[in-house]
Amino acid sequence: MIAYLKGTITQLEPTFTLVECNGIGYRVQISLNTHSKLQGKKEVKIFTHLQVREDAHTLYGFAELSEQSLFEQLITISGVGANTALTMLSGLSADELVQAIRMEDVLTLKRIKGIGAKTAARIVLELKDKIKVDGSVGLSRDSGGGKPNSAAMKAEAIAALTQLGFSKADISKRIDRIFKEVPLEELNVEKLIKMALRNPG
Repeated sequence: MIAYLKGTITQLEPTFTLVECNGIGYRVQISLNTHSKLQGKKEVKIFTHLQVREDAHTLYGFAELSEQSLFEQLITISGVGANTALTMLSGLSADELVQAIRMEDVLTLKRIKGIGAKTAARIVLELKDKIKVDGSVGLSRDSGGGKPNSAAMKAEAIAALTQLGFSKADISKRIDRIFKEVPLEELNVEKLIKMALRNPG
C-alpha cells in the first residue's frame, strides 16, 4: 500500500500529475481541487489510494488527507466507483461535500455529473453518520459503553477488503451474512474482516 508520495512534480494536468520520487515517475489521477492546490508547487507530498484491478493499477492522489479520507469513504458505497468519487471531489471541495452530506442536501449532490437521485440518497444515508461533529471525515466510533456501530464497521471492513482485491458487492453480502449469524456486541472491525475473509462467497 502506497500511503503517500513525496517528490517533484514533473507534469501537472487538470486530471493527473506526474510525480518523480527517487528517479521513479508516478502517474497520479487527481481531482480539480487537488490540481488547484498543487499549482505553482514543485516539491510536494501527495496522499494516495492505490486501486488494483486485473487490467490496471491506478494511483489516486490528494493534496489533503481529508480529501483522501472522503474519497475512500465514497468508494465503499455501491454504485460509486473511483472515477465517480473523483468527479464528486472535482465538482465540490471536500468541505462542501461533507456539508452537503451532513445537511442531507441531495439536490447539491445531484448537480454533480453522473450522480442521480438514488445514488445521492444512498451517499447521504450511508455517510451522514460517519461525518464527525466538527465536519471532518471519519467513521463514527462509540466512546465507551455504547453499542457497536454496524454501518461504520461494515464500511471500514469493505474499505479494507476492496483494497485487497475483493469486489464490494461480494464483501457486502458476506458481511451482511455475518451480522445475521453473530451478535453485534461480539464483533469489531478486525474480527469482521477476518470472518469475511474466511466466509465462503
